[in-house]
Amino acid sequence: MWQVLFQIPGTPIKIYGYGLMLFLAFLGSMRIAAWRAKRENLDVDVVYDLALWLFIGGLAGARAFYVWQYWGTRIRSPLEIFMIWQGGIVFYGSIMGGAAAFFLYWFLRRFPLRPMLDVVAPALAIGIALGRMGCFLNGCCYGDACDLPIGVTFPAGTGPWESQVARGLLSPTALRSLPVHPTQIYAAVDGLFLLLILNAYFPLRRRDGEVMGVLMILYPISRFLVEHLRNDEGVFFMGMTISQLVSVGLLAGAVLYWAYLLRQPKRLYANEPHDEMPAPIATPQAV
Repeated sequence: MWQVLFQIPGTPIKIYGYGLMLFLAFLGSMRIAAWRAKRENLDVDVVYDLALWLFIGGLAGARAFYVWQYWGTRIRSPLEIFMIWQGGIVFYGSIMGGAAAFFLYWFLRRFPLRPMLDVVAPALAIGIALGRMGCFLNGCCYGDACDLPIGVTFPAGTGPWESQVARGLLSPTALRSLPVHPTQIYAAVDGLFLLLILNAYFPLRRRDGEVMGVLMILYPISRFLVEHLRNDEGVFFMGMTISQLVSVGLLAGAVLYWAYLLRQPKRLYANEPHDEMPAPIATPQAV
């Protein structure tokens, strides 16, 4: 855990590990999306514009979901709503907000929809990996007790420490928590694994949109499993956390999405001829 990486000398400005990793996630996602868009014959300028929309929409959705989920417990005043540099976003909230921004931008500036979804999918994976590293630095999204060598401890005053003290597992005078599963690292590794799978699937796809479909299948399953090892969220309904319920919903949506894809013709936007910009008309030279 390393909440504050450093403070700029001579100023009160602190650089938070969580905020820095979010910024790196944004840059990394944008760069990999632009690289992939160029390979798929998509307009890279659209990707850069879309990245800003997705960042704002995703960040707003992620924070709104967190505030709704923890209002009155972790969020107690309107001012705390905007203290995002201290942590407190929900990935599924970012998916909802980002999806809304994506389709709004598509409505305003029509671009090839399913090819762009395939471009966005690996960008989401790298965003997961870097974002979860930010969670580890911040000490949020922590796991349950772990007696394995990979267990990690967090200092007094952090979420894991407070949870264990409240449950009587730890003395209030303890300097560190008991070892817990590094679920943030598990999720970060999962993001890298998804990135490798999605990039490997690109040359195998038969229809535009399939790469996003693979992500919609794999991520809910891995997220559901990691949730079993987390201890920062309580049961919400039917023995599942909110994130597990959303995972089930997303997986059901993925099945419907694949049913739609399999009815589409087998062709790829990148392999189709596209109109080139017409050459400028030569003007007659003066004699």
